[in-house]
Amino acid sequence: MTAAPELGAFFVFILLLLFPPPPLRAEEPGDTRDAARVRSAPAPVMDVARLCVCDLLVAQCDVNCCCDPDCSAEDFSLFTTCSVPVVIGDRQLCSQKAAVYSLDVEANPPERIFKLIDQVNPSIFCIHATNYKQALYLKTPEIPTPENFDQLLEKYGGASFRAEPDSWDLDTDVQNPPEANETSRYEYGAPVQTEDAFLRLPSPVVSSWCSDANPAGFLVNQATKCIRSVSVEKCDSIQALSMLFYINSSILAVPKSSQMVNITVQSIVVQSVNGMRTLLSSSDVLRLPMVLDELCINAVLGVKYHITHTDMGEIIEAAAAFVLGAISKEELSIEQSFEISFTQENTQPVALSGNPGYVVGLPVRAGFQPQGSGIIQSSNKHSQLTILHSTSTQDCLAAQGARAPVLFGYNMISGCKLRITAAMKCQPLAQTLLDVLKGQSFPEYVASFGNSQAQDVLDWVPITQLHISEQSSCQIPVSLGIEVKWTKYGSLVNPQARIVNVTATITTTTLKQLPSGRERIIPITSSVVFTDISAPAEPSYKAWPTINIKLPFDFFYPFV
Repeated sequence: MTAAPELGAFFVFILLLLFPPPPLRAEEPGDTRDAARVRSAPAPVMDVARLCVCDLLVAQCDVNCCCDPDCSAEDFSLFTTCSVPVVIGDRQLCSQKAAVYSLDVEANPPERIFKLIDQVNPSIFCIHATNYKQALYLKTPEIPTPENFDQLLEKYGGASFRAEPDSWDLDTDVQNPPEANETSRYEYGAPVQTEDAFLRLPSPVVSSWCSDANPAGFLVNQATKCIRSVSVEKCDSIQALSMLFYINSSILAVPKSSQMVNITVQSIVVQSVNGMRTLLSSSDVLRLPMVLDELCINAVLGVKYHITHTDMGEIIEAAAAFVLGAISKEELSIEQSFEISFTQENTQPVALSGNPGYVVGLPVRAGFQPQGSGIIQSSNKHSQLTILHSTSTQDCLAAQGARAPVLFGYNMISGCKLRITAAMKCQPLAQTLLDVLKGQSFPEYVASFGNSQAQDVLDWVPITQLHISEQSSCQIPVSLGIEVKWTKYGSLVNPQARIVNVTATITTTTLKQLPSGRERIIPITSSVVFTDISAPAEPSYKAWPTINIKLPFDFFYPFV
């Protein structure tokens, strides 16, 4: 779908404000002076002079029904009022035909007065031009026959099809100003325009089959997978399998501009039939699909777009990374993957865990805050907030470097076993176990939202560290418990997950001196618990505005 209908409605609204429709004008039923009206005025679906909603009796005159064709002049002379004084065809049109009925009681005998007028719709949200005439009538669908079956199959046999008519009866007398469609930058969600249409990001629509009519939205990171029907014999003629289909159209730097940004090939990865992938050293040469030994080679299996833009919403660079593969003759369909990401120039991309709230299953973002600086994060989002990762040997000393990321919404527990001998010293052992539980660098802050920025320190929650120990000379840590409290934030329709508190509790135990030659096994555990502390949802409304009335000091002069 495109944004053309929405822009067209906006321009029609502007034209209505600048050039309002003509005022009411009465005319007789036989008046044909409006036969040459502007073509933008829609032709009425029905003749309002023949419409009558109060005509209930067949071949009989209904009392006080001034539009009843069965009533004669004698019947009208006995009416006291018109039950339906105005009959309108389509109330959504800006300019409407209306049949007005009234009674002239001063005449002798009283008679009915009929007028056909042009009535202006006072609403600003009205239909100014009905350029799709097929929508005004009930169209009989085509019934498949042996003669038209191939034509209908070609038109409607795909996963999607266009519902618009072949030609639009646009109003040529009213032209949109050329500068009305122009804008100096892209806005969030606006389709990324190319020289011929828009940047396509194939995706499944109704079924899992690929539809090439999905536009890529500006600053909207997307990742889609869909199925494409293929034929090895025709692989060189299927556009969606060729690299040219995804890079042959240049992107407009800003909408409706003449400045073009070419899509460059960033990398090419070739995948064999058994799934092994190889990165090509050179991506300058395009590899087009071709048939070789009953295989379709160089077929596009995946595309990743990377768009670089300025802070003013202008696209300055576009690159595409391809995954090419081979298709055997037995395969009738393949799965293609597509992805697009956006990065602002002179910035490093940071992986998010939600926008804005956390998404269940994504890593909890964490980092440090040096003196007088923002939050510093690890480039690997899976190593920011971690716990001990259990191994098959269950040996704590061997599992010192094995870590597992803390995933939002997932309660986890892991552990290992520590074999203690009489020769082990207390202080080195305690430090080693602390490194096993917390890792080499335990973070200080956790992002409250999945998209919290590093420079916004107030959007980060400090981690509260607690220690539970006994009174003794030798204490060793045996467990680390992380509790993450979160709440639902924002609208009731689409609440967002927000972290409000994080507590890390270290529990220690007393290490008693063992006799020579004796051993002891101590379990070491790590756990993460997510607790929802959301209050019951209640709808809230804005308070009524207060009016502060102040009168001048001499308002009641000379009475007071």
